Amino acid sequence: METNIATTPFGRRPMTLGMISSQVTARAVPKDATVHKWHVFQDIKDARIALGATDRALAILDALLSFHPDTALYGDSELVVWPSNEQLIRRANGMPPTTLRRHLAVLVECGLIIRRDSPNGKRFARKGQGGEIEQAYGFDISPIVARAEEFKDLAEAVRNEKKAFRLVKERLTICRRDIVKMIDAGIEEGVPANWGRVQQAYQAIVGQIPRTAPRQTLEAIVEELEGLWAEVREALESFVKTQKVDANESRNGRHIQNSKPDSKFESENGLRNKDEAGGNLADTDNVRSLPKRELPLGIVLDACPNMLWLVKGGGVIRNWREFLAAAEVGRPTMGISPSAWEEARTAMGEQQAAITIAAIYQRQDQINSAGGYLRSLTDRAKAGKFSVWPMVMALLRAKLDASKAAGNGAEAAAADLEMAGKVVRTESRLEISDALRRSLDKPRRGS
Repeated sequence: METNIATTPFGRRPMTLGMISSQVTARAVPKDATVHKWHVFQDIKDARIALGATDRALAILDALLSFHPDTALYGDSELVVWPSNEQLIRRANGMPPTTLRRHLAVLVECGLIIRRDSPNGKRFARKGQGGEIEQAYGFDISPIVARAEEFKDLAEAVRNEKKAFRLVKERLTICRRDIVKMIDAGIEEGVPANWGRVQQAYQAIVGQIPRTAPRQTLEAIVEELEGLWAEVREALESFVKTQKVDANESRNGRHIQNSKPDSKFESENGLRNKDEAGGNLADTDNVRSLPKRELPLGIVLDACPNMLWLVKGGGVIRNWREFLAAAEVGRPTMGISPSAWEEARTAMGEQQAAITIAAIYQRQDQINSAGGYLRSLTDRAKAGKFSVWPMVMALLRAKLDASKAAGNGAEAAAADLEMAGKVVRTESRLEISDALRRSLDKPRRGS
């Protein structure tokens, strides 16, 4: 775009269309207009970004307004101030002359002031015989009067946007806090729901929040969070209602009726029934006939190899202490609350509870609510109707079936199953060969 140049003997300054527009606006100011210059200046500060002004430029505008003696500015009065650069620098907190000139240009470009240059480029005022100013050259601040309503509207829009942004941030914070608290409560109270998936859904939503985001982006994220909030709230409220009807059934994980067909929550009992129909991990019809001795660590690791994923430093479990440590790591990842874990250890014993955790972790893709399932097994253990032996046997049998279907490792899986069967059939002590004992004691490594 071609730029017109206003030339003086002492220099050249570009004349842009924006400057011309400001001059036209200043000339159109009503003669009876009156504004409070510091009120208008506050509106300009609030609308600074919308106007394109900088902080340093507004510091200079503040100084320029201070050179006008009156607080009230009138449309029919002379609104030109003519401070020298040295005076402006002192009132603008001592900025360098080059910075001063640059930000004066910004004020002109934004249409906040107008240059009124003298023939020689100097700033001064010519007075008449009565001491009244006849002609002044410097900076015209009449746009402060002419555009006062515009500045007020811009400032109001900016304030409204800031308020809306603050409110959406508050909604986001409250929603995140409530969801985390409700998830913790659901896990702690054993509410039958897939809390692991709920936590994943929550993390997926909050992971979209950028460090700096416009209000519209945050509002979209809040809407997603509020939808998840409603799902979690509905699950908890349904559980409370069923608990009032039958406290015993609710403790065992009574089915939560959810009116939403695509709900994130599924019936724990429904899944458990399917597991039992196909050979549940906790088949305890003959619990009393099972041996009371401990399972060998090697057999447990053969049945539950996924536990090696939870071990740092190469995926090796050498003893029961390391096995218990792996169970402690796996428990929270499955959404099992500390109270459910403590109750299981009290009812089953620490080692048996850890084996139960390992078996659930091995089949977690088939279990909706690991916490609710563990509580159910704990109740059965309290009644003397639970043993870890059928769980391990079922996992070894599944491993054998999978190996046969894949066509590899079938012999090793069959050997593991046969070994475990021998242990079950032995009524006194474990009768195994030295070679087999070495096989059991050898550390299992993850693939």
